[in-house]
Amino acid sequence: MFFDNSVPSYPFYLFHSEMGENQTSVTEFILLGFCLDPGIQMLLFGLFSLFYAFTLLGNGLILGLIWLDSRLHTPMYFFLSHLAIVDIAYACNTVPQMLVNLVKPDQPISFAGCMTQTFLFLSFAHTECLLLVVMSYDRYVAICHPLRYSVIMSWTGCIILVVTSWACGSLLALVHVVLILRLPFCGPHEINHFFCEILSVLKLACADTWLNQVVIFVACVFILVGPLCLVLVSYTCILFAILRIQSGEGRRKAFSTCSSHLCVVGLFFGSAIVMYMAPKSRHPEEQQKILFLFYSFFNPMLNPMIYSLRNAEVKGALRRVLYKESHS
Repeated sequence: MFFDNSVPSYPFYLFHSEMGENQTSVTEFILLGFCLDPGIQMLLFGLFSLFYAFTLLGNGLILGLIWLDSRLHTPMYFFLSHLAIVDIAYACNTVPQMLVNLVKPDQPISFAGCMTQTFLFLSFAHTECLLLVVMSYDRYVAICHPLRYSVIMSWTGCIILVVTSWACGSLLALVHVVLILRLPFCGPHEINHFFCEILSVLKLACADTWLNQVVIFVACVFILVGPLCLVLVSYTCILFAILRIQSGEGRRKAFSTCSSHLCVVGLFFGSAIVMYMAPKSRHPEEQQKILFLFYSFFNPMLNPMIYSLRNAEVKGALRRVLYKESHS
């Protein structure tokens, strides 16, 4: 697809010549964001700014409590601290750009910046999938094999699991970005999204993207369907173990912990699978924006409330920290 001479020379129409006079390549993209009335966009700006602050404060509070309270220095909260780091990184990678676009629509983003944003988003998404599997395995060992928990979930093993999650997530994201970089982008330059989401970027390529699509599908099977099956198997075993618990208090505590974990798993994996593996509807682009708001924005904001702040141990740690501060 080529541009004619009638295209205005605004700053965001930046191209460079390659392979002759008729071949042009986009060096900047325009993120269209939400195509709404200015008044509604300003309302969303205020609302999303508030949600962004809650995301940073909630996950930051979890990190601070885990760091300050030695009673939370356990494998479960070690994994939870990395989940909080991923959620903060999620928000910082996509939300600031979205807020800017709400105030000043059609803001350009460089090709390099777009690819960096895509890489970081995919890295954090893959890492969170793997961390949720690790956390479900931790709960499985704690409830089904409590006497062997300290041996199976040693600190060395926990560190290996976390490092492997981050490394696999980053490497898989790198594969996607390398496959994107091999494609020519000669126009159009407008991404109908609020950040550089991989499917929206691929729509702008002027070459066949079947290999990218195949790799995305295979990655979804590996990083979404596979981990989700492992999580469901873990929690099925946990459910049977809980039903065998004689103590009513112990059963209630186990149900409370696992139900919060399952809420996070359902929200994250459900929205991701619908986004990447479900058949596309007649209005996929607008639905994609809504799903990604949930997937990359609301989910990180809700995780601290679902996962930690309703947890008795976290509430106790918060009370102890506040008590120390008031008497210092």
